Amino acid sequence: MRALQVKGISAQRSCALIGYTRSNLYYRRKPVCDNLLGGRLQELATQRPRWGWRRLLILMRREKASIGEYRFRRIYRSLGLQVRARRKRKVRYVRGNAIAPVNAANQRWSLDFMHDTLASGRRLRVLMIIDDFTRECLATEIERGFSSRRVIAVLERIVIMRGLPKTLRFDNGAELTSHAMLRWGAERAIDLHFIDSGKPIQNAHVESFNGKARDEFLNLHCFLTLDAARRAADAWLIDYNEVRPHSSLGNLTPHEYQLRLSPLSTTSTATTTTTYSSQLTTV
Repeated sequence: MRALQVKGISAQRSCALIGYTRSNLYYRRKPVCDNLLGGRLQELATQRPRWGWRRLLILMRREKASIGEYRFRRIYRSLGLQVRARRKRKVRYVRGNAIAPVNAANQRWSLDFMHDTLASGRRLRVLMIIDDFTRECLATEIERGFSSRRVIAVLERIVIMRGLPKTLRFDNGAELTSHAMLRWGAERAIDLHFIDSGKPIQNAHVESFNGKARDEFLNLHCFLTLDAARRAADAWLIDYNEVRPHSSLGNLTPHEYQLRLSPLSTTSTATTTTTYSSQLTTV
């Protein structure tokens, strides 16, 4: 090209002779500035320290950030944001009946308890209830202890908001096998399904959920009071249902997935002004 121009041939004529697009002749690569994206990524990673690059990328794209996966991962690595994987326990696999699939909301709810402690060392129990189909977290109730009547009260509150489930699945804890619970299930025509003793794999959906709750919520906090734990749990429930993408739902949130199923019958829980990310520094 330069040789032709030295001989007095114009740039337009030179490009035509060698079959070269003239716009390429004047193209100058724009400098890549990652400072803005890197700063926002650092903020999101600080708010959600147990999220990996896939979920953070989804959040960035929700904010209308035009960013490709390769560029995002380059920035992610350069900032040293890789999440260290938790060491997994060795699991002994046993044969058992497969959990029947569900194909509608409220077809089956799963229920389980988790344990945690306050900064003072006092023990807490956390009641977790999820919808196996929509993956929604229906309750994260925290008390020092639960009676069967307290569990029933939580279930009644959820029933008022979203209707009765066809099946409740849980273990054989004393508060779940009581006469009050059995009578409540019979009056409500709900099938109470108890898993076999010592077989938590039979309640796999809520066990998987418990692992996420432990990793992304309970392990990140040291609660000073019971009220602080309850506030943080309420905020995390909203964040889990309305912000956190789920790969099993095509990277939708449970709330988005439920809206697609029944857009007229689903009500948003986003009326609260408290967000989970703001709770990280207040409990």
